[in-house]
Amino acid sequence: MGSRDSTSVTMPMSFMTGSVVGKRFYKEVTTRLADDSNGWSVMLDFRTLKTPTKRTLKLPTLSLAKAIAAEWEYQREDGIRPFSMPLMELACTALERVPLTRTKIIENLMKRFNQDLVFCRYPGDNNDESIKILERQVEKIDPLLEWVESEFGFKPVVYSSFFGGKQEGGLANAVQSFLKKLDDCELAAIDAMASSSHSLIISIGTFCGRLQIQEAIELIRLEEDAQVDRWGLVEGGHDVDIAGLKAQFSSAAVFLGLSRRF
Repeated sequence: MGSRDSTSVTMPMSFMTGSVVGKRFYKEVTTRLADDSNGWSVMLDFRTLKTPTKRTLKLPTLSLAKAIAAEWEYQREDGIRPFSMPLMELACTALERVPLTRTKIIENLMKRFNQDLVFCRYPGDNNDESIKILERQVEKIDPLLEWVESEFGFKPVVYSSFFGGKQEGGLANAVQSFLKKLDDCELAAIDAMASSSHSLIISIGTFCGRLQIQEAIELIRLEEDAQVDRWGLVEGGHDVDIAGLKAQFSSAAVFLGLSRRF
């Protein structure tokens, strides 16, 4: 476990790798107003919780602080498991990584923008299966693309190529400007959602309230679910992938909602 003194507990750097970091050493988890009254802290036996770089884990809302406190309360006596604390991990990312690498995060998101899955139409043969998938894409994805046009002022280009295509500069610039305006918690959440979904557009749609979490997951899995419908579910394969996607995307979406001040 990380260093401890009478007033604080510092997470070890290994916390961010997801490995077990030591036995539970605390009995009570609480929250309190931060010392500067601008945010909320999590307390382990009245010690202030700190990130691996020794920054106080100051959270923007009481709701997020209580949710992270619940993750710490859930930990068992035999070991603290960071992989069971996605909100804590995202909070550390927002506090430590995003301020230092904000430009790089946005650059990496925009590098993958033209290959966003919502722009790509299934490039199959003109058979029943291909037609069915294309029909589902038109039904489920086209309304989101119409929303993108109304939201950003540029009509998205769709293409049927495994290698993607290229969107007009106006849309890319508008999306990039949107990302630059996000605060650290928001950018951490968008980056995590996009990483798990391979779709910045679906992540932004969720961020803006255009998509609910389940709707977003259905869009992400649209093509694969069509294949599962035809060929069946591979246990230990598809089911694990689905569970992983739901956990990662949902955690980021929940973190986003809890971090917002209303």
